Amino acid sequence: MANPSESRAAALLSTLGEKGLHLAVAESLTGGLLTSAFVDIPGASKVLLGSIVAYQTELKHQLLGVSRPLLQEQGAVDAEVVAQMASGIRVKLANKSGIDEALVVGVATTGVAGPDAQDGKPAGTVFIGISGPTGDFVYPLDLPGSRSEIRTASVAAAVDALWEHFQ
Repeated sequence: MANPSESRAAALLSTLGEKGLHLAVAESLTGGLLTSAFVDIPGASKVLLGSIVAYQTELKHQLLGVSRPLLQEQGAVDAEVVAQMASGIRVKLANKSGIDEALVVGVATTGVAGPDAQDGKPAGTVFIGISGPTGDFVYPLDLPGSRSEIRTASVAAAVDALWEHFQ
């Protein structure tokens, strides 16, 4: 029996596919776990374009187009940073794949998995960003638990946020 997150991810990919939409993923604290949750589903390649794990702060600028001054002023764990990550991956993968941006949804994760604080933000501070044809959205989260639990909960939260937008 599939776990609830896997079932939700499968339903999400099916729904996006029915709507003719594609998914692009940018990850930081989840380190590929979100993409893996989608790739675990047979037929994911019909919807999932790809992903970038930009774990180091400078790569968020170089690969995803996040503003360098923003990163210097706010750090990597910030609502505007995740919004720019989601928009950046959406634009980059739409352009690279030749798909109209209006048909691509970008999702991004950034946060502090712990155990230590980062840039003055405590462990469990997480931001999920979505960029799509209906606009850009950011979900701030304060998640309890160990490093592993925070990362896993971040994946579930990202899938749930996408589901709420596109079901």
